[in-house]
Amino acid sequence: MFTGLVEELGRVRNIVRGAKSVRITVSARLVLGDIKLGDSMAVNGTCLTVVDFTDEWFTADVMPETVERTALAKLKAGDVVNLERTLKVGDRFGGHIVSGHIDGMGTILDKEQNDIAVVVKIEARPEVMRYIVKKGSVAIDGISLTVVELGDSWFTVSLIPHTAAATTLGIKGVRDKVNLETDIIGKYIEKFMRLGPVEQQQVKSGLTAEFLLENGFAL
Repeated sequence: MFTGLVEELGRVRNIVRGAKSVRITVSARLVLGDIKLGDSMAVNGTCLTVVDFTDEWFTADVMPETVERTALAKLKAGDVVNLERTLKVGDRFGGHIVSGHIDGMGTILDKEQNDIAVVVKIEARPEVMRYIVKKGSVAIDGISLTVVELGDSWFTVSLIPHTAAATTLGIKGVRDKVNLETDIIGKYIEKFMRLGPVEQQQVKSGLTAEFLLENGFAL
């Protein structure tokens, strides 16, 4: 699990393209400090598994489904990417729950300066927009952001100067593709609401005060 707070900007060192898959090597520094084989790493918001590394770079495989669903296949050597390690137990939770499982790609329609902020307008497909709500959370290339406005096929987010300087959204321009992950809580709520009355009651009956206390959800 991730938080959507980008730790470092990495740079694509090499891309090896298979028939349907991609192997990507990324140069980095900070995120390599405690890296191990098999660790998860969010690359532009996509959860990948580290299969090789040194103290200067790491390599991860991108499976066919991820290639189809994300913008990782469009990367080339020299491109900058957002990097985040998985959340440690006890860390501050400054963003929102980000799984690293991309829902789809979006397209930047516009970037406009508004005083110190940069307002970014992004177009997305209906299957993504159904989970986008005003003032809700969304991860764009792995960056935890708040939705400002939205229409039928687009939404906007506002970047503070730090976010613009420390992430790829400050670099990307109009028509560039971005990876989108919507708030996982909304997906679970929708799933629950689709259940029938009997199924809903069965789910509710399993949530007791004792269960929440035993599993650390209540004090």
